[in-house]
Amino acid sequence: MTSARRPPPTLDRTDRRMLAILQEHGRMQNADLAPKVALSAAPCLRRLRRLEETGVIVRYAAIVDPRQVGLGLTAHLEVRIDKQAEHSRSTFRKAVQGWPEVLTCQQLSGAWDYSLKVVATDLDAYSRFLMEKVVALPVVVNVQSSFVLETVKDTTALPL
Repeated sequence: MTSARRPPPTLDRTDRRMLAILQEHGRMQNADLAPKVALSAAPCLRRLRRLEETGVIVRYAAIVDPRQVGLGLTAHLEVRIDKQAEHSRSTFRKAVQGWPEVLTCQQLSGAWDYSLKVVATDLDAYSRFLMEKVVALPVVVNVQSSFVLETVKDTTALPL
């Protein structure tokens, strides 16, 4: 996510507790959150709005089990692009935005330029995605796939 840089707000112990609870339980009613952080409803709501308005809370989302919706394959894909072409980064980034199979795309330092977390129904669907979208992109010069065999830990919660 690219946005205007602003200094992060100062977070006290109560703010951090609110964030920890919301990371675990998602968006909950202010009336349920307030007693968990030892605040009355009005001050809790003011703090919550400040966390949202300052960009500490970016959005709320439901966490869906990919297997339960038919997405049984998860792969990590490393991509190297042609750095000689001046439009290569923008071309790649624009393409990734249109690929619903990509859950995460991060630019890297080191040997690979980008790392993608990709979901697909099965190996055939992943192969089509890889060959018809990623490899077919003229700015892509090399790719490497790794497949998830077992998920040991998967969290969206930051350590607060």
